[in-house]
Amino acid sequence: MTENAKKLQPMNIAMVAHDNEKRSLLEWAKQYRSILTQQHIFATGTTGKLLEQTLEVKVNKFQSGPLGGDLQVGALIAEGAIDMLIFFWDPLEPQPHDPDVKALLRIAAVWNVPVACNRASADYMINSSLITCGYQRTVPNFDDYKSRYNAEIAAAKIQPTIGL
Repeated sequence: MTENAKKLQPMNIAMVAHDNEKRSLLEWAKQYRSILTQQHIFATGTTGKLLEQTLEVKVNKFQSGPLGGDLQVGALIAEGAIDMLIFFWDPLEPQPHDPDVKALLRIAAVWNVPVACNRASADYMINSSLITCGYQRTVPNFDDYKSRYNAEIAAAKIQPTIGL
């Protein structure tokens, strides 16, 4: 195999859908089955089970969103293990785990992970030539932030509190 003919690595795509958006996500996934089955899919709870049935592939499943699944996806994003987030969330329905939802969207923005929040944005992302050309997103360098933070902790001489 020549240097130019290297096989591209599959992307790690996290997929999440609120209850009122699951049908839309499954219809979308079915439409793009040929592309999605070439990737590694990660999903929260019920969404993962439904995607496995729809796509007929193994899906790496986490807890349900309200039980911590959103946070599990966020942790993988922070570790650099997720390349793309497809998150069909319901803007008209309050969620009991809304802080977790906001945290997931925030951590994706912090780590420069592309996010699709509806069918239109998901269509754009999945149809981009970047999905098949080995796109490498720019990962922010937080060394300055970490140094500043560690210096502040050291200067404050923070000691663990005992007996709480």
